[in-house]
Amino acid sequence: MSTERKTSAGFYIVAIIGAFLIMALLVRSVIERTTPAPVGQERTAERVKLSAELKAENALALETCDWVDKAKGIVRLPVSEAMKLTVQEWKNPAAARSNLIARVEKATAKVPEKPSEFE
Repeated sequence: MSTERKTSAGFYIVAIIGAFLIMALLVRSVIERTTPAPVGQERTAERVKLSAELKAENALALETCDWVDKAKGIVRLPVSEAMKLTVQEWKNPAAARSNLIARVEKATAKVPEKPSEFE
């Protein structure tokens, strides 16, 4: 009778372990099938690409000279050159202040609108 009990206990143990394994496989299968894709994954890749392009453009803009508006005489300078010019110009603060104000007024001046043909 003791071998019968050992055999039946062995079957119960194997059955319980098998049931747990089957349950684990079912849970894993359900989780894999019902988990949605991460939200915005393609948008994230697009943003990373655009950020890299923007940083490259900004680095180029910071390191090169270029005309911003030829009509108004506005030039984009590298930061190091702009700092040198600023230090040189601000040796005389009164003249630098008046030049700065004049340049701001020139840069922000509105172009007069064309008169309407009905006036």
